[in-house]
Amino acid sequence: MADEARDEQSDTAVGSRPPRWFPPSDQATRVLMVRHGSTEHSLEGRFSGRNDLPLDERGRRQARAIAAHIASLNPVDEVISSPLRRARETAQALVDRVGGTVEVHDGLIETEFGEWEGLTIDETHSKWPDLLATWLKQGDIAPPSGESFEQVEARTLRALQEILGRYRGKRIVLVSHVTPIKTLLRLALGAPQETMFRFHLDTASLSVVDYYADGTSSVRTINNAEHPEPPD
Repeated sequence: MADEARDEQSDTAVGSRPPRWFPPSDQATRVLMVRHGSTEHSLEGRFSGRNDLPLDERGRRQARAIAAHIASLNPVDEVISSPLRRARETAQALVDRVGGTVEVHDGLIETEFGEWEGLTIDETHSKWPDLLATWLKQGDIAPPSGESFEQVEARTLRALQEILGRYRGKRIVLVSHVTPIKTLLRLALGAPQETMFRFHLDTASLSVVDYYADGTSSVRTINNAEHPEPPD
């Protein structure tokens, strides 16, 4: 009887707490996720992984535009970039507006696409039709000499957790790439892997997630790419 009473009290106590509707009230760590500006691969729709292409002229304009947009918001405390040139150039445009320096974190690097690097989807499908189809469905499948989505998730999540631990309660800009950003957004939403193929990230787009100390995340923005270009 005593055990039953304790069970009833426990059930009542749990049932008396409403499910969370609003985010926690403690201060969030706000992470502004920026995809780098355009390169020659972006316009051609090619797999662009570990190459070190620079921004093209359009990408440089985009970097200045998103830098001006972020500078118009609340101040940022840190700008952290993938080590690849296209991301570092985008991050540099930002710190040129808001001050500070660019911190580089290897965990934010784009997927290693291996033998698919530089190819379009059609070119890849013509040589690896079955592997491509399986790769799009299974997180543990990698391109030849490449990296799987599960591997990208593991290292990107480690990078995020390290950054959150160092900058708790701050406003952080992460300049990265399609797959790491989509992965972090998917995890913040608690959504399955196929969600990554249900939304698009433009070059020089801004997505925003608030992270709380209890592990809660609140997605604020996905793929804001409307940044008026500032005058030269």
